[in-house]
Amino acid sequence: MSVDLVVVGAGVVGAASAYFATLAGLRVVVVERGAIAGGTSSAGEGNVLVSDKEAGPELDLALYSQRIWREDLAEHGDLWEFESKGGLVVAASEQGVASLRALAVHQRRAGVEVRDVTRSELPDYEPHLAPQLAGGAFYPQDAQVQPMLVAAHLLRLARAGGAQVRTRTEVTGFLRAGDRVTGVRTSSGDITAGAVLNAAGTWAGGIADLAGVHVPVLPRRGFILVTQPLPARTIRHKVYAAEYVGDVASSDAALQTSPVVEGTAGGTVLIGASRERVGFDRSISVTAIGTLAAKAIALFPMLREVRAIRTYLGFRPYCPDHLPVIGPDPRAPGLWHACGHEGAGIGLSAGTGKLISQALVGQRTDLDLTPFAPDRFPPAEEAPR
Repeated sequence: MSVDLVVVGAGVVGAASAYFATLAGLRVVVVERGAIAGGTSSAGEGNVLVSDKEAGPELDLALYSQRIWREDLAEHGDLWEFESKGGLVVAASEQGVASLRALAVHQRRAGVEVRDVTRSELPDYEPHLAPQLAGGAFYPQDAQVQPMLVAAHLLRLARAGGAQVRTRTEVTGFLRAGDRVTGVRTSSGDITAGAVLNAAGTWAGGIADLAGVHVPVLPRRGFILVTQPLPARTIRHKVYAAEYVGDVASSDAALQTSPVVEGTAGGTVLIGASRERVGFDRSISVTAIGTLAAKAIALFPMLREVRAIRTYLGFRPYCPDHLPVIGPDPRAPGLWHACGHEGAGIGLSAGTGKLISQALVGQRTDLDLTPFAPDRFPPAEEAPR
């Protein structure tokens, strides 16, 4: 068969790209070696954040994505439980509060809404917080979605517009005409296409390898604890400690943990966040899980009496410079990328998909894609997978 675009990967980024490309009038096929949202998209908290990003290209993309979530996709928000709950970042010391205030200055200049929160005001936001915290910052733009529902419904909407979705279909190679990519070889047969989009998440580096180009996407493992259901609004916002921002920006391969706690519509509480580079090792780390639980209790002492009912893990698609890879690859014309979003892929997916669709049909993109260029990494940066 022949189409305009093959999207490799049926996670949230691939689904958003397929949806917006279909809206733009392209004939789209999504191929996925497993199930819809079966990779990283099934293992996240569903964060749609601006609070954890310093001023720069990623924050610009996050603010743009906020607009897409709240405007272009607003009519569908109930389908994926879009909840504009806001985020509360807390600090245990006056030095931590000062760091939050300094970060907020730069974020406000970029267009982020931030409210400084004093020690005495913290209980107004979260009555169950530990009393010894020194202060914080509130970000009303922070939101949450259910990521598996996002992927499933965006692909359903894309199919309603004429797209096809093929699960259990693995890409095994690329079709070429000279240097140009003209389609994919799959376990179910060849598909010719005007363009191929690599939206394979943590496995995007391997897809790039098949095309003979280097995109240094590496796995960064993280765990999440899930508690028994609690009464509604026991924890009202996404709440995390100030050191989370530094952990997100770090390139350290060793285990890092910073408490991130938030409720869900069903009453369960999600507890993260850990980061470590251990390849695709799926073994359970008792150290990581125990540390997450202890730090969550330090933020919310009442959690000491709450049972954790399960834990799960996933692999964030990490890039060395902490920026995603978005746009056409000049090293293999016809190949495009939308990957490497690390832990921000759910939130950034809406903007990424819209930008990709604009570029594919030759429109001027709403954001400059230069900072996300696929060929920005020198070959010397290549690391073993």
